[in-house]
Amino acid sequence: MWKSLSRPTKRNEAELPSVPADARIYAVGDIHGRIDLLDQLLLRIDAHRNAHPIARPLEVFLGDYIDRGPASRDVIARLITRTSTRGAVCLQGNHEMLLRWFLDDPATLEEWGRYGGLATLMSYGLAPSVKPDRDEQLKLATDLKRALPSAHHHFLASLALCFTYGDFFFVHAGVRPRIPLRRQRADDLLWIRDDFLLWEQEFGKIVVHGHTPVPQPEIRSNRINIDTGAYATGRLTCLVLEGNTMSFL
Repeated sequence: MWKSLSRPTKRNEAELPSVPADARIYAVGDIHGRIDLLDQLLLRIDAHRNAHPIARPLEVFLGDYIDRGPASRDVIARLITRTSTRGAVCLQGNHEMLLRWFLDDPATLEEWGRYGGLATLMSYGLAPSVKPDRDEQLKLATDLKRALPSAHHHFLASLALCFTYGDFFFVHAGVRPRIPLRRQRADDLLWIRDDFLLWEQEFGKIVVHGHTPVPQPEIRSNRINIDTGAYATGRLTCLVLEGNTMSFL
């Protein structure tokens, strides 16, 4: 439960944030091309769902499926299957946005490359040099458009920026303080850090996010960070929300 996890709060039991009755959320942090960790976690989610049936289970993935790790293509393929078979909700991360920017403007490859984008190109069978020049950037963008299956194009284009369920607001990076949740800008939802992380007052709902790696899930009175740096640490976190309780797989 919230209090057993040392969550600082003055709420009594009835006032704790919750999801609707007969519902359970499985929220998953940043994956970054680690298909090995994702497959292991999906097995644990399936085992938990089978052992503890519930009317409305829902999986929410918080973005940053690609880059850095070796298997971005496989991660996207797995999430496409998960969406069609389990009705999962997949949110956009800043790394998916960088991929789409590159397809529209190949000159952004230099920036994307600093975030691990070359690993994604290689996962789709391309062979970028360490520092692609303008001609190679154009060719790589053309080749990636051809290499991306139509289902992957559709997946990347259909990613939502945020998702609300019960008393929780799911997003990749965070939200801008003092701005209503319904009026948040995409740049903040995908990129914000300190202005959000250092804010100690309420946001209107509990924000569940990733984007900023932490050694273990970070539970605050107004937000929960579940990006445990899977690419570097080998720890991919899943937060389970049910009623007014939470746990981790």
